[in-house]
Order: sequence, then C-alpha cells, then structure tokens
Amino acid sequence: MAHGRILLIVGGGVAAYKALELTRLLRKAGLGVMPILTASGARFVTPLSLSALAEEETRTDLFSDSDEARMGHIALSRAADLIVVAPATADLMAKAAHGLADDLASTTLLATDKPVIMAPAMNVRMWLHPATQRNLKTLVGDGVSIVGPDIGAMACGETGPGRMAEPGAIFDAIMAALAPPVSESLKGRHVLVTAGPTAEALDPVRVLTNRSSGKQGYAIAAALARLGAKVTLVSGPTALATPEGVARVDVETALEMGAACRASLPADAAVCVAAVSDWRPDQVFGVKMKKGPGGPPSITLVENPDILADLSASGPGRPRLVVGFAAETDNLEANARAKLARKGCDWILGNDVSAEAVMGGDENEILLVREGGFERWERMSKTDVAARLAGEIAKALGGAAA
Repeated sequence: MAHGRILLIVGGGVAAYKALELTRLLRKAGLGVMPILTASGARFVTPLSLSALAEEETRTDLFSDSDEARMGHIALSRAADLIVVAPATADLMAKAAHGLADDLASTTLLATDKPVIMAPAMNVRMWLHPATQRNLKTLVGDGVSIVGPDIGAMACGETGPGRMAEPGAIFDAIMAALAPPVSESLKGRHVLVTAGPTAEALDPVRVLTNRSSGKQGYAIAAALARLGAKVTLVSGPTALATPEGVARVDVETALEMGAACRASLPADAAVCVAAVSDWRPDQVFGVKMKKGPGGPPSITLVENPDILADLSASGPGRPRLVVGFAAETDNLEANARAKLARKGCDWILGNDVSAEAVMGGDENEILLVREGGFERWERMSKTDVAARLAGEIAKALGGAAA
C-alpha cells in the first residue's frame, strides 16, 4: 500500500466526474485524499459524492468560519504531500499562473510549497488559445507537472486536444511523483528520444500525418530524466507538455526530425519512438488546392530518410544502444524481428496498435525483441512501460558514466 496525502482540487467542468474515479483509485492504493471542490465544480459533482469516496470532508468555502479560524487554506496546503488539480480548468490555470487568489482552491495553490500536478480539461479552442498556452508555459516553468490533455471527442461536440486525461493516467503520475528517489543510474549519460508524429505538407493547409499522440515517447523521456540522464527529446507536433528536466526540440517533418537527431549527437543511446512518415509529397503546392472539374490532383510521393536506420549505421558517431519501435497491426512478432534485422538497431519494441486504447491511449502491450530472443510485457500503462524500458537501458549502458 502507498502512503501519503493528496490534496485534490476539483475544478468546474464536465470532466469533474472523473475526479470521483480518481479518488477511488487513490483510496484503494492507501492514499489519503483531502478534496477541495470549487463553486463551479459543485455544478457537476456534489460535495457528498466526493466526501463519501474520500472518506473525508470536502471543503468548498474560503470563508468558512470553522476552517479559516485556524487558517484552513494554509493548513490544507501544508498537510498534503502533493496537490492535484483535476480537472484543471482554463480559469484555474490562469489564476495559478498569475498568482491570483479569490477562492479556496486558488488561495491554497498560492499558499503551498508542495509539488503540484494539473490535469487540464477544456474546449479545444480554449486549450490552443495563446493565453492558455502562455499560462501553461509559466506553470511548467514554475515546476507544475502537467498530465494530458488527451485528444478526443468532448462534451461540447468538438474533437481535439483538451479532453482530460483518464483517471488511470493521472493516478500513474501521482504514484510516480510520490515514489522515493531512484538511484541516478543514468547520470552522465546522454539519451536521444524521438516522439510524436511527423507532418508532411501538401499545401499551406493540408498535411500527411498519423494518429501518434506522442504519449509513449514523452513518458520514456521523463523516465530517463528521472534516472539522471541528460535527455534530448526531438518531438513532432503534439499537445503534450515538456517533461521536467528534458530538453525538447520541436520539428514538423521527417527531414527536420532527421536533422535534429544528427545535431543532437553524440549520444550514449537513442530511443526512436516517433511515428515518422515513410513518404512525403515530392511537390508542396504554394496555394491551397481547390476542387475542380478535373477531379482530385495527382500526388507523387517520395521516400523520406530512415532515421532509425541512419542512427543504427555503424560508424564513430553511432550511439552504443539504438532502440526502435514497431507499431504493427498484424504479425507483430514476425514484423518486429524483420524490422530489427532491416534497421540494424539493437532492440525493437513491437506494439500492436490495432488493439483498443493503444494509439493515442494510456496503455501499451510490448514485445521486446533483441538479437538473443524476445520477451513479452504484460499490458500496462505507458508510464510503466517507460519506467521498465529506462531500467533496461540503464542496465545495458552499465550505470552512470564516470
């Protein structure tokens, strides 16, 4: 059983119902939960529901005579080991970023010296608005950890980034934050990680891309950084926040990703998780293509450079360990073995993306293929996959550099 006390701040949004399941998971794990429910949050879940699951009183009022006689917001912020805001609305994020404090939730956030995790949830346009993105950058710079948001359908009927992460993913982030410090088994090592999709332009509006969310690659970068590695994360377009302690390089195309990887060398290890476009249009139209009487335009594709094979090629700049991913929809073992031989890398992690909740989801099921054989990992969260892989990489590199 885990130990610790979580101060759970529930903001106002449809996703507030997920806070009930998160509370259940935390209590089941043995963690104490102290709920704060905002006035807007109480429009979606009741104080009674939260109190019943948390087995503790839900606080709602900054000006409670009984609580504030003892400076309740200060006591709450100091009694917790970790503060979790789920859902973190655009309003709560803005208040925290600018130090505003006009209710119990925002005042507690301003009064705390404890780690904070936020799980954003809002309409896609609110999430992508420059003000929210500025606030996100400020919060991350202040040390706030961000979980999500996911890409998917939302209650407003729109689809895109802004959907709150599932309770299981937030729970995993909480458990990782509460975990005791690990040995810095990768201290002094430099690891290159690629993540997310690439996007190949057809015209100024349209791109060829894929469904990769970047979650697995970002989780691996975070896990390697927790082991003390210097991590360079070369990322295609995602809606994810940069993991703490990770240097991120944003790219869009496969050509840009390949160039960024070469510029990041030398590295002790490279982990190629990104879903890189195999092909790109040989011509990018300078203006938006229009429908016309002649039917759809003819598009000729040319092959992109093979980043994994390039990093695996023998030579003085080759990382000691090169790990690739094989996202497959059938014949997982055969395809993963063939890719290992074809690319010349050291390990391949095969994952069946035809399974539900893998592409863009929070779980993965891995087949680790090496020259000497393979091993199957049970289905687990992408956070757990990342931690296990980081441990394997540490063992392969022989611990911290001198």
